[in-house]
Order: sequence, then structure tokens, then C-alpha cells
Amino acid sequence: MKLVVAIIKPFKLDEVRQALTAIGVHGMTVTEVKGYGRQKGHTEIYRGAEYVVNFLPKLRIEIAVASDVADKAVAVITSTARTGQIGDGKIFVTPIDHALRIRTGETDSDAL
Repeated sequence: MKLVVAIIKPFKLDEVRQALTAIGVHGMTVTEVKGYGRQKGHTEIYRGAEYVVNFLPKLRIEIAVASDVADKAVAVITSTARTGQIGDGKIFVTPIDHALRIRTGETDSDAL
């Protein structure tokens, strides 16, 4: 089992969710986050005053998948979240040692 964590631009969420559902990923956790990478923020003008936006709004998507689906999920997220512009995001994949569905007590792959 793998945990796939993707940081993406907020307006790409619906496309990513639909693409993941199409390959059989049925659950995800989405968190609104702020951060920066190479993009390092930008300046904006609001009511005539210029200010710097250091942390940009992003979404963090977390999905737990079987190991054999992880590469496909990464490929789907990459292709649907890509705009070609700086700040498209990152994807991290980590192993899951154990999973448990609280309601039924199912474990590991059955809990996904």
C-alpha cells in the first residue's frame, strides 16, 4: 500500500478527482494549504498599495492506494494537474505499513 500526497493548484481539483475516480480511486482527503517553492510568491496591487504574497494557496490531496495502482495514480495526477506554468505542485509517495477501517475492523488492502 502507498500514500500518494499531491500539492496542486486549487482550480485543478475537479479534473484530478474525476481522473482518479476513472482509474478506480474512490476516496481522498483534501486540505487547503499555503506554501511556496521555486515560485516564491508574487506581488499584487490592492487599492493602490503594492504588497507581497509570500505563501500561495494550494490544495493537498492524500490518497491511499494499493501498491500496484500508485504509479498509475501518480501519472494521472501529473497529467491532469499540469498547466506548464511554475507552481504546478509536487507529488510524494510513501509506503503505508498498516491500515484499518474503524467501522468494520477491515485491515490493510481491504480497508482501502
